[in-house]
Amino acid sequence: MHEHNIQHWHHDHTFSQDQRRPGETRTLIVIAITAVMMIVELIAGVMYGSMALLADGLHMGSHAAALSITAFAYIYARRNARNSQYSFGTGKVNALGGFTGAVLLAIFALIMGFESIVRLLNPVEIVFNQAIFVAVLGLIVNGVSVFILGVDDHGHDHDHDHDHEAGGHHHHHHHHHDHNLKSAYLHVMADALTSVLAIIALLAAKYFGYIWMDPVMGIVGAVLVARWSYGLLGSTSGVLLDRQAPEVLQQEIRGILEADEDTRVTDLHVWSIGPGIYSAQIALVGHKPLSALEYKALIPETLRLVHVSVEVHVCPDHDEAGNEL
Repeated sequence: MHEHNIQHWHHDHTFSQDQRRPGETRTLIVIAITAVMMIVELIAGVMYGSMALLADGLHMGSHAAALSITAFAYIYARRNARNSQYSFGTGKVNALGGFTGAVLLAIFALIMGFESIVRLLNPVEIVFNQAIFVAVLGLIVNGVSVFILGVDDHGHDHDHDHDHEAGGHHHHHHHHHDHNLKSAYLHVMADALTSVLAIIALLAAKYFGYIWMDPVMGIVGAVLVARWSYGLLGSTSGVLLDRQAPEVLQQEIRGILEADEDTRVTDLHVWSIGPGIYSAQIALVGHKPLSALEYKALIPETLRLVHVSVEVHVCPDHDEAGNEL
């Protein structure tokens, strides 16, 4: 067999992972903004002897480090998209980046909760005007970051969205969200939430004497961030562990392949190998089944299934003439 004929049957495993994703550019912009803010706060903290500014500057530094993991995941996935050592391409690097970000969010929530409980039991004197200024400054920076990362994306996508089409039909889009971008989005959302809660608590403490509001708001923020982290850990770990695709996608595949009453799907494995991309292994049995290629041709491209393997079996209860054995 000629070499060029063999090449025709080779699979491409890049699945567009070599393309620069929109989230990569947005994340790099947010890292730059965060790094500049960190330097400004650290210099101001040293010049004016402000512990509040120094603390927030260091916090911005940890925030930039977490976002750098997101950026690294994008760049690594893109540069290694054609690396043959990855069986299904580098799509799962996206989920790995999101999972790592979720772990950092969980650690951030634990630290917030612990510090808040310590302050609730042992209140410290607060320099209100300076602390409020830092919180407002942080909110503005994080608000800009949330806007940049949230354009055309929703940080809380469901497993699938439903678009209403003419005639009342539904078309399903499965797992189109970018776990890596969601991780970055939740990091800046967590920071923005912390700033909002801090402003509320500081104003209440300054004007009404409710000193306890500061640590209580810290605990509230820690609980919310922990919930975000838990949700992201669940969705990303499912991708990393090859969890079955959403039931709605499985049923759609079964419906297409079992349209002929003579054919039944006996084994169906569908798993995510990247944002919005699935691979599948399917086994079918029938009295007079089609060929594997014919069954593969029935699956529409809109389902975004790649590298599909189809195994076809003839029902052993009948011979070729259709007589019972």
